[in-house]
Amino acid sequence: MGKLFGTDGIRGKANVYPMTAEMALAVGRATAYVLKRNHNGLNRILVGKDTRLSGYMLENALTAGICSMGVNVLLTGPLPTPGIAYLTRSMRCVAGIVISASHNPYYDNGIKIFSSLGFKLNDQLETEIEELVLSGKINEIAADPEDIGRAKRIDDAAGKYVEFCKSTFPPEYSLKGTKVVLDCANGASYHIAPDIYEELGAEVTVIHSKPNGFNINDNCGSQFTHDLCEKVKEVGADVGFAFDGDADRLIAVDENGNEIDGDHVIAICAKQMLDNGTLTNKQVIVTPMSNLGLRVCFNKLGIECKNAGIGDRLVLEKMKQEGAILGGEQSGHVIFLNKHTTGDGIVTSLQLISAIKQSGKPLSELAKIFETAPQVLINIDVKDKPELDTLPEVSAAIKAAEEALGDMGRILVRYSGTQPMCRVMVEASSIDIANSISTKIADLIRKTIGK
Repeated sequence: MGKLFGTDGIRGKANVYPMTAEMALAVGRATAYVLKRNHNGLNRILVGKDTRLSGYMLENALTAGICSMGVNVLLTGPLPTPGIAYLTRSMRCVAGIVISASHNPYYDNGIKIFSSLGFKLNDQLETEIEELVLSGKINEIAADPEDIGRAKRIDDAAGKYVEFCKSTFPPEYSLKGTKVVLDCANGASYHIAPDIYEELGAEVTVIHSKPNGFNINDNCGSQFTHDLCEKVKEVGADVGFAFDGDADRLIAVDENGNEIDGDHVIAICAKQMLDNGTLTNKQVIVTPMSNLGLRVCFNKLGIECKNAGIGDRLVLEKMKQEGAILGGEQSGHVIFLNKHTTGDGIVTSLQLISAIKQSGKPLSELAKIFETAPQVLINIDVKDKPELDTLPEVSAAIKAAEEALGDMGRILVRYSGTQPMCRVMVEASSIDIANSISTKIADLIRKTIGK
């Protein structure tokens, strides 16, 4: 992990290093310099954002930096992260930049960068941008006055992305008469997802779709599905979909108001693709966070299940290496590489509702594809991130718990790549055992390095 870039771009508290206007200016300059150099004839960068208040500040700083290097800027305004990935490729841009901290609270923000092909930047390019910024070398480079770039807003960006999403839903099926509830997390999907489902014929109920700069992900969206569960039951909907702030994640809710996580979404879609003969290599890429029940399910179905590192970028890299077209995470990041170059919550929802239509079964029935192994996940806010093996009490507790569990469970303790947080995940034969072990380890971490 670099000094600026984490597992998903640059991220931090808005107006505090590294998420300052000065840093955004420098990152914009370095990104334009590095990526323009590799693309003869391409001379524009697409810039979008979610609905955070700090997006205005960072958008203007990035734009100034890019233009100062002789590159033009196309501004989309609020648009889902995967929408920027799609438009970067379709509009032949040098790069696409998204100003978003995904599922984090409003006071955080981040910068994600896509290549001209719509993929997140590789480590080599991120490192080059980072070194230019941190060394100050980028300040020695600038365009001549007559070559300074221009910026303009793209009025039809949302419409282009809406049409793309709709194209991923099988044309032989209709959503007429299907009741759908959408939780837009007061984020970037607020003006996109409802249009898509209405244009496909669904009866749509929308919640948390009035962003004010502060309420993004605030007790809503993919991490907080209580309101969605209640609304699905209240209106008698067939399905509910919760997106996060930049709409690259999806958590579903069945017709009974029960949450369906990313593991189940992946399993349901994999089974449907297997039945249709479209699951390339009969293979799916997951991460160590994926539930044991998912692996057992794939084994029974004859689907090869391979592990990638944690984070959707690492999942994508593994998919490309293995020739897989489906992969994802329990958190709701799901990648359909035959549909898109990155995780897309809206596209994922369309693939899931397509599986519902093709099977003729309700989501609650499809979700029985596997039984979740008892699992507990505890997040601990931390003041720093030392190597875990340098914390004697913590490492000893993890080792003792692993020996006690044997083959009847597993433990994963890791730092978040996007937040000052340590995650403790325990799977065991019973929820009581998982609770006991995870609580003990979490308490030790909290005592040692907790905020």
